[in-house]
Amino acid sequence: MDKNTITGLTLIFLVIVVFSYFNQPSKKEIAAKLHQDSIQVVEAQKAKNAEKTAAVLSGDSLAKAAKSSTARDTSTVALTREYGSFASAVNGQEKLITLENNLMKVVISNKGGRIYSVTLKKFQTYDKKPLVLFEGYNNHFGLNFFEDNKSIQTDNLFFTPDQNAESVVVTGPEVKIGKEGKEAYNKTNPGETKSLSMRLNAGNDQYIEYKYTLRHNSYLVGFDMITNGMDKLMGNNSKMMNFTWVTKIPRQEHKSSMGEDRYSTINYRFEGDKVEKLSESKSDAKSLRTKVQWIGFKQLFFSSVLIADQSPLVSAEIKTDKTDKDDKFLGQFSADMVMPFDGKNHEVLPMKFYFGPNHYNTLKQYGDGLEDEINLGWAIVAPVNKYLVIPVFNWLRTFISSFGIIILLLTIFIRIILTPFTYKSYMSQAKMRVLKPEIDEINKKYPADKPVERQQATMALYKKAGVNPLGGCLPVLLQFPILVALFYFFPTSIELRQQSFLWAHDLSTYDSIFNLPFSIPFYGDHVSLFCLLMTATTIISTKLTSGNQPGNDQMPGMKTMMYIMPVMFLFILNSYSAGLSYYYFLVNLISIGQIYVFRYFIDENKIHRQIQENKKKPVKKSKFQQRLEEMAKQKGVQMPPKR
Repeated sequence: MDKNTITGLTLIFLVIVVFSYFNQPSKKEIAAKLHQDSIQVVEAQKAKNAEKTAAVLSGDSLAKAAKSSTARDTSTVALTREYGSFASAVNGQEKLITLENNLMKVVISNKGGRIYSVTLKKFQTYDKKPLVLFEGYNNHFGLNFFEDNKSIQTDNLFFTPDQNAESVVVTGPEVKIGKEGKEAYNKTNPGETKSLSMRLNAGNDQYIEYKYTLRHNSYLVGFDMITNGMDKLMGNNSKMMNFTWVTKIPRQEHKSSMGEDRYSTINYRFEGDKVEKLSESKSDAKSLRTKVQWIGFKQLFFSSVLIADQSPLVSAEIKTDKTDKDDKFLGQFSADMVMPFDGKNHEVLPMKFYFGPNHYNTLKQYGDGLEDEINLGWAIVAPVNKYLVIPVFNWLRTFISSFGIIILLLTIFIRIILTPFTYKSYMSQAKMRVLKPEIDEINKKYPADKPVERQQATMALYKKAGVNPLGGCLPVLLQFPILVALFYFFPTSIELRQQSFLWAHDLSTYDSIFNLPFSIPFYGDHVSLFCLLMTATTIISTKLTSGNQPGNDQMPGMKTMMYIMPVMFLFILNSYSAGLSYYYFLVNLISIGQIYVFRYFIDENKIHRQIQENKKKPVKKSKFQQRLEEMAKQKGVQMPPKR
């Protein structure tokens, strides 16, 4: 190749490079080209799909059916592999069926065969909405067990109802409030009783069935758990099934009332034992390793209780997750229970639910110790509520509609019962006042550095005068259980819920007359008028009572404490039930009135003359002292002369 050829080829290469550079497409042109190519690809795919569709429509149905059958077989195999005999219950459409009587409406879902929601007809929330104990998917409810190493959870499976009715309504005669403060049950005409069954089929006449039964005018829902042929699926070694009940507890009362947070928890009762509970003030959990008769999700005024009295639960894990940050829910309560299972071909486990108010007599009529859902106080004060306060309160409400008047009459009744003790206490204080000059003389004779001699001389004076220094304390101690009993009764009394009196819109919570723009620690962000009146009258009553008692100069710290206590209760009770503060306010008013009445009728000069007469009488020796002297004489010991 000569020099000219090489030069020509080089020039041609350069021309091509330069031409290509100056004639290349812009970025916009490249993007447009790519877009056009994409359109062409899509159009080609559409055409291809159209040809396939035309082929199917033209008669290729056999190929289509074969392909669909293969997919279905693959899906069935996968479901059977995961759910075993219950694979056919995996897919379905949720359907809700209502079981309803005059007191409540229970909605049951075919998904899980569970109770979907419970609405109490005769009650409303604080904001006047229907009172729903729990609802929807905030409530999980079902059996957990193993079938051939497959974990089956019935909460996710579809049950078949025994009827196609959308609603089952239970009817009966009209019911009125009886003398015991509960809806009277008409034994001669109890009304209808209807049932609804939800069955989870496993084929070959093997199934799990939930049978719900509702009677007219009842807060009980019968819950029979029936198993048939489950021994073949679960195996002979399986002697139990787990039943899980988890629900988020909605608030029924106003969040700032604090009552729901303070009194909501899980209560439980071991077979034949007393009721116990988890902590009410915080989240708590416990393992119950003994047979359990019932477990209750308790709120301030309402409860949901699962009762297994005939075949108690083998064991249970219970837990409360409480929160004060949620305006809608109090928290989540859960119970993971072990149900008895004997491994028989056909078994029926009869249980029942209580969905209703925490009303003592209503709970009591259903038995099983359900009335203990309500905390009536310590062992020493609970009988006062059971046998005195509650019967009188329910008797008064049969003919009086105003609960403010009922509390007034209840207070007067209780104070009349306690009047003899109050009178005896006042008389003891009057005797002590009469002896005060002589006690002062003893105090001058024996200085404070001789406390033993002073005490002996004082006690000798009391005995000679026939005065019991504890006479004023014992009547107060006898009254104390009643005061404490009412402290437990009023805040948890559902009768006071949403009942107004004077300026109090709801006697079950505080009666705010002024909302503060800030919150005071331990006091709150509001001013309760009944609580203020209670505090003021307590201070007045304390002043009058302390003025009747001699010797306060010896214990100045005690006198100061007597005035500090009312202020402390001002902070404690400001957010409590207005009915409780109203009751204590009435007690103080009546006590103040009694003091003035006693002062008018009791003549202290007469008491003084009587004491002087008592001093002249020889002091009788007690039998114990006489025995000591006889024993001393027998041993030759000279007893010291009596002062």
